[in-house]
Amino acid sequence: MLLRLLAASALAAILGYDREVRGKAAGVRTHVMIALGATAFTIASIYGFGNADMSRIASGVVAGVGFLGAGVIFHGNQGSMVAGLTTAASIWVTAAIGLAIGCGLYVLGAGIAVIATIVLRLPRIKD
Repeated sequence: MLLRLLAASALAAILGYDREVRGKAAGVRTHVMIALGATAFTIASIYGFGNADMSRIASGVVAGVGFLGAGVIFHGNQGSMVAGLTTAASIWVTAAIGLAIGCGLYVLGAGIAVIATIVLRLPRIKD
């Protein structure tokens, strides 16, 4: 169980580092805490509740993390500009990493982190 928590935290730190280096609102600590929480909820539901209904736990994590993601999206210049969507999406993906690792799906969690890191490093295409 501890290995799952550590693995999810390490993978989340990679995504958080990218966001932090770019000066975004959610950095390493935020991403690690999200993955840690998602992993802990998943582990607790599997081992504490006998895997009764994992879909409820997963949907609760996704819904809860949506509120965090919404918090980093803001409107500027009287609503003419929306910022923070990529960071909000990285928060959502970090929760998915935590859920996957919490279920013991290490390769899936690592794969998600690799793909997300590649996407975050893609150059922005501006108008």
